[in-house]
Amino acid sequence: MAASAAASPRHGFLGLLLAAAAVLAAFGLGAARAAGSSDDRALLSVASLFPGPACPATAEHGPSAAASARMRIVHQHGPCSPLADAHGKPPAHDEILAADQNRVESIQRRVSATTGRDKLTKHAAPVQPGPKKSPGIHPGHSASSSTPSLPATSGRAVSTGNYVVTVGLGTPASKYTVVFDTGSDTTWVQCRPCVVKCYKQKEPLFDPAKSSTYANVSCTDSACADLDTNGCTGGHCLYAVQYGDGSYTVGFFAQDTLTIAHDAIKGFRFGCGEKNSGLFGKTAGLMGLGRGKTSLTVQAYDKYGGAFAYCLPALTTGTGYLDFGPGSAGNNARLTPMLTDKGQTFYYVGMTGIRVGGQQVPVAESLFSTAGTLVDSGTVITRLPATAYTALSSAFDKVMLARGYKKAPGYSILDTCYDFTGLSDVELPTVSLVFQGGACLDVDVSGIVYAISEAQVCLAFASNGDDESVAIVGNTQQKTYGVLYDLGKKTVGFAPGSC
Repeated sequence: MAASAAASPRHGFLGLLLAAAAVLAAFGLGAARAAGSSDDRALLSVASLFPGPACPATAEHGPSAAASARMRIVHQHGPCSPLADAHGKPPAHDEILAADQNRVESIQRRVSATTGRDKLTKHAAPVQPGPKKSPGIHPGHSASSSTPSLPATSGRAVSTGNYVVTVGLGTPASKYTVVFDTGSDTTWVQCRPCVVKCYKQKEPLFDPAKSSTYANVSCTDSACADLDTNGCTGGHCLYAVQYGDGSYTVGFFAQDTLTIAHDAIKGFRFGCGEKNSGLFGKTAGLMGLGRGKTSLTVQAYDKYGGAFAYCLPALTTGTGYLDFGPGSAGNNARLTPMLTDKGQTFYYVGMTGIRVGGQQVPVAESLFSTAGTLVDSGTVITRLPATAYTALSSAFDKVMLARGYKKAPGYSILDTCYDFTGLSDVELPTVSLVFQGGACLDVDVSGIVYAISEAQVCLAFASNGDDESVAIVGNTQQKTYGVLYDLGKKTVGFAPGSC
């Protein structure tokens, strides 16, 4: 006691500081909280869950001299979208989540078939182009009278929660807003004259007759054989893709100049769709960024080295970017190996664990290696093996209840929900996904929960219902990260704070 009493004033002042810091930390008022997050907690503004209807005039992540292939990304139903319509309504949450479940089941069906663990028995119905009075795809084209039946692939569902970019197509280039999708390979747009069926899109249909560089791909061209499903009429190659929700596109496989930001890709092969139907919104089509031979990633490999990155904004009122080339995600990307031995198209990674509030969730690493994991731009809600999801949900719920938050009923595929009515800020436990090589995706606070209403805000993860189906890292959890895919180096990366 005598020694303590004789402590110097400096040491006594230091003790007071430490004691004050401990008190502040106990009430969540430390420096980390002032910044909105720490290793174990993240501060969420409830108002941020419900952004306004206007697109703010903020700095965009647009093209620059150093990034000639960088394009702006927006949510297709947000106010910054070229497809925004004051008289239209975005899809309801139940529609978004139902479409998301269709997409997930479709991906898992394809993965299961590839790995020989095909448990799902639903199969997509064949799609036929239908009779054509005159395809009229390009001046001078002559079609045979026979119309082949194209059994569509068990492809991916285009969820209503997707993000869009604007590209140029043809010479001279016309602009088209398309969904970009890492879970698909073949790029396509709707084309004139739409002799069978086209859904309503906001922009005019692509007209091959107005492009001096358009050409149909021949049936004898090796590129025709690269398609998952192909056919032939009048010597011209046909393509067909059917997605898991029943949406489909059928038409002529063609080539033309694709413009992305300031870069032109000549001879780019894509689908010129004349029979298209489904949940594509008002978009002109889809950009395929998978690992298959018909994808933009592979076709432009010589130009960009098989590398691209995107950043999805935290809010639907924000903007992100899609960029091509090895340096597209910046120098701070946390890298994990891309597992290329599990099949084509998808980007597989090795998840090793989950942390909640900075603490490792008790789940064996072997659980993730058994099921496998892929990263997908089009899936909205991350899916986990049942055992892993239960552990995550329990750990998250334990912290939320300890902090006094009120439970709310589940909604659709989401079963861990809370009532934030009357609250301005909420303190959430952090959630991190850990991958091989030590790469860690510390989920941004905007991606931890999914809001139905103030009275129903849910943990933005869902169970696969079993421990065998592949886990999928969805786009809600990818927000604000530069997500890098590099085929050349066989890596996937996560660069925090990129948009």
